[in-house]
Amino acid sequence: MSEKELKVAADVELTAQPDRTEPEDASISGARRRSTTRLELWAFYVYYIGNNGLSGFNFGPSQFQNLLFLAGYDPSQPPFTAPCGADTDCVLPYLGSVRDVNSIVLLTNGISFALQAAVLLLIGAWADYGRWRPNITIFFTVLAVAVSFAWLGVDDPSRWQAGVALYILGLITYQCALTFWTAAFPGLARDLPEVQDSAEKLLSGEKSTSEHADLESMERNRISNVSFAVCSAGEIVILAVMVGILKGLHSDASTENNTKAFSVLIAFSGGVWLLCALPWFLIEKRRPGLALPAGASMLTIGFKQTWVALRECMRLKQTFLYLIFYFLMGDVLNTTVTVIGTLQNSVVSYSTLQLTLLLIVGIVAQGAGIYLFWLVQKRFQISTKTMLCFNVFWILILTVWGLIGIHTDKFGFKHVWEIWLYQAYYGLMVCPWYAYSQTMISEVSPLPQMFLFFALFSVVGKTSAFIGPLVSSAIITASGNNDNYPFVFLFILGALSTVFLYLVDVGKSRAECEEFVQAEAKREAFADTP
Repeated sequence: MSEKELKVAADVELTAQPDRTEPEDASISGARRRSTTRLELWAFYVYYIGNNGLSGFNFGPSQFQNLLFLAGYDPSQPPFTAPCGADTDCVLPYLGSVRDVNSIVLLTNGISFALQAAVLLLIGAWADYGRWRPNITIFFTVLAVAVSFAWLGVDDPSRWQAGVALYILGLITYQCALTFWTAAFPGLARDLPEVQDSAEKLLSGEKSTSEHADLESMERNRISNVSFAVCSAGEIVILAVMVGILKGLHSDASTENNTKAFSVLIAFSGGVWLLCALPWFLIEKRRPGLALPAGASMLTIGFKQTWVALRECMRLKQTFLYLIFYFLMGDVLNTTVTVIGTLQNSVVSYSTLQLTLLLIVGIVAQGAGIYLFWLVQKRFQISTKTMLCFNVFWILILTVWGLIGIHTDKFGFKHVWEIWLYQAYYGLMVCPWYAYSQTMISEVSPLPQMFLFFALFSVVGKTSAFIGPLVSSAIITASGNNDNYPFVFLFILGALSTVFLYLVDVGKSRAECEEFVQAEAKREAFADTP
């Protein structure tokens, strides 16, 4: 999931400006910033192979739910006298109430995202100033890897409370590392040699504003889609190795072996992540950020920046419309995937081998889906918004799929064949969201304040991501533990969000952002680091 930037005339001048951290003789007007090299770009891609979500987003949550299921009891019998079964409900006391284990997963997921929002509100802005961002990426990556290895000590149902802590930490560190890695995208895309050449031609009058904007937009989409494709290819190799590990551990021989195998896979994913991260840590060029505004400190800048971004966003009508859409649809997709994940784990009886094979199908489909979307977009020169609209339609169909299962056991993520079909469907039709939704942010944000607006979207995204799971958890409890009822809420919210996407006009946004940049240049509110 990952990218950023755009804009026109006034922004192009910034593209051509030198890097303020270069030596004095390089700061002559018109000198180029340091160009993005092919090696640096591939280090960026390879990092994403490691930060693929297998530890914190896939096997971590599955192990957590598995531990809950094994520690839980059948509520139709006296507490803790009858274990959970495939055809029984499964509950545990959690945060003052006896809850369905799927409700516990959703509630814990909501708590995790709430903490993520708080963390990013405090330090998310640090990506914009000086050279802090690479260090923060390194910190969260190392911490995430440590959490992955800590799962080796949590492989028994009696330790499910420790699993709660690792589940929350795993999600937070994964998302924060991903957020700060993604924040490198504006500099990489802006400093591509072809984009720099185009910017110079625009300034010399050899190119029109629209031609440059179209080239820059397509380059952003190319980098985004290639990063997803490379991640998918690398992830398939990792999953294939995991199948061998599971065979060696005899994971399907017993419940105990299966539970231990979960923890081994999480630790292995963490080790691969660290190896894939090292090239990026060593090769990334430290591009400069902004200067701290007067009266601000590193402890207060996050809150101030979020307020400023929200205030400025209100001046950019198209950006604000997309912000509302992003808030709503991001919540719909995150919660839908989480709810389906809990249903999937139950349907396949938490089998590590089955889940790994399902992931292989999903990743192959993901790579194919993103590549096909990109080929179609490139062949017919389709705009980012149009591609996103097409993608959103299939996300809504996913909620309808789950909604059908409220009153029937024949459909609605209730059978193994549906889970296999879902993985293929999700990869082909839903995964392009993670590329196009991010690219669209760059289409409606002013380049000089790109980090500012991405920080705002990131906080908004994390805020919405905890609302959905908390509401869905409450819905499951109120419906008598019907795990499909949240899809009603998700479909209605998703349908509402599409109205705001339809109203976004990218052409008007470019004009609004140009006016915004010129106004801010006069105020000098966002000066570069000297």
